[in-house]
Amino acid sequence: MTSTRCLAVLVVEDDPDIRDAVATELELEGFHVFRAENGARALEVLKTMPHPSLILADLMMPVMDGWQLIRALSQDDRLATLPVVVVSAIDQGSPEGFRRVKKPIELDDLMKIVSELCDRRT
Repeated sequence: MTSTRCLAVLVVEDDPDIRDAVATELELEGFHVFRAENGARALEVLKTMPHPSLILADLMMPVMDGWQLIRALSQDDRLATLPVVVVSAIDQGSPEGFRRVKKPIELDDLMKIVSELCDRRT
């Protein structure tokens, strides 16, 4: 399932156990994974990431939530077209037009979405 065409993935999640589990699964599949605990930190990480390919973002986080992160990304020409997968426990309110993974996360389902989105960017 590994895609060599989508190497840099940013996992934005405030729960360290979820963040580490998702990041580890992605790393096992050959992705280069960056991590951030909130949207503000994600924006900092994105400044240093080489060619980001995909963001997996929780919606409910302290400091800067996923909604604010998505708005900030849309205002940056370099990041506006970057695919974002919303990872959230809430059923309603996911941003329109974004892929969504419901918590608790089924890693197989998440990996299918990641692979599909990464393959589309080639």
